[in-house]
Amino acid sequence: MKKLKLSLIALLILVTGLNAQESNTESVFTPSGKPSVKIFTNAHSTFIDGVNTSAFEVQRAYFGYKYKFSENFSTKITLDVGDPGVGKLQMTAYLKNAALIYKKNNFTANFGVIGLYGFKVQEKHWGYRYLYKSFQDEHKFGSSADLGASFSYKFSDFISADAMILNGEGYKNLQSDNTYKGALGLTITPIKNLNIRAYYDLMSTDVAQSTIALFAGYKADKFKVGAEYNIQSNNKMVEDHDLTGISVYTTVNAGEKFKVFARLDNLDSNKLEGENVAWNISKNGQTYILGIEYKPTKGVKISPNYQGWSSSVEDSAFVSSIYLSFEINF
Repeated sequence: MKKLKLSLIALLILVTGLNAQESNTESVFTPSGKPSVKIFTNAHSTFIDGVNTSAFEVQRAYFGYKYKFSENFSTKITLDVGDPGVGKLQMTAYLKNAALIYKKNNFTANFGVIGLYGFKVQEKHWGYRYLYKSFQDEHKFGSSADLGASFSYKFSDFISADAMILNGEGYKNLQSDNTYKGALGLTITPIKNLNIRAYYDLMSTDVAQSTIALFAGYKADKFKVGAEYNIQSNNKMVEDHDLTGISVYTTVNAGEKFKVFARLDNLDSNKLEGENVAWNISKNGQTYILGIEYKPTKGVKISPNYQGWSSSVEDSAFVSSIYLSFEINF
C-alpha cells in the first residue's frame, strides 16, 4: 500500500510538471510570416451586333505577405499588378496594402495603406471577385483600399461597428492633400446566417460627396442570396451628379465542387436641369451575369459564365460576352 501511495504521488508530480511545461509552451509566442499569391485570368468572346471579338486576359495578380510580430500586432503588404486602363502600359504595380494591424479580443485597428470596410461584406457575400467586381467597386463609388486608419469592434454576435478616416483618393493615388473621407458602418445579425449592413461616408471640399449603402444577405448550407442599394450624391464632388444602383445575386450549391450563380445590376443617374438625358447616360444600364463555378482542387476556381450589358443609351446594341474565368490562389 505504501508503495502504491508513493507511486500515485510520483505520478501526480509528473502530470503536474507536464501540465506546467505545456502551459509554459503555449504562452510562448513565435513570430511567423506567410506569403500569398492570387491571380485572376480569363479567355472571353464578346458579341455586338453580330460582330465577335475574342481575347485572353490577365486581369490582376496580387503578391502579398503577412507577418505576426506578436499575439496582437501584425503587418500585411500586398502588391496589386493589373491593367491601368490608360496609356500604353499593359500592366502596372500598385501598393494595395502596407498596414500595421492591432487586434485584441473583439477590437481591430488598421493603419497605413489598408483594405476598406465600404463594400467588404458585399464583396465577400458575392464571392466571385475574380470574374466581376462588386457593385460599388465596379462603378467607382469608392476604392477597395486607401491610406488612413480603420477601427472595428464586435459588441456581440448580434452587432458590430466600424469607422474609417481616409485620404479619400484610393490606393492608386496616395498624394497628401487637405481632403479626407470619413466613414461609418454598422452590421447586425438578427438571426443566424442573416447579415444586414448600413454604411455612410462623406468627403468634402467645396462640394461634399456622400455615399449611402444598404445590404442584406442570407447564407444557408445549400444557397445564399444578397441584395444591395447604393446612393452617391455629388459623384467625384461635382454638384448634382448623383448615382443610384441596385445589385441582387444568388448562389446555389450543386454538389461538393460545383456552384451555380446569377446576378443583376442596375446603375442610374439623375438628369441635370435643362438636359433631356441623364448626365451619366453612357455608363447607365443593366448588367446580367450567369455562370457555374468548379473547384477541382484547393486554390483553383474555374468558371464558365455569361455577362450581358444593356445600355440606357437609346437604340444601343445589347452586348453579350462568354467568359472562361480562373482564380489561382496559393
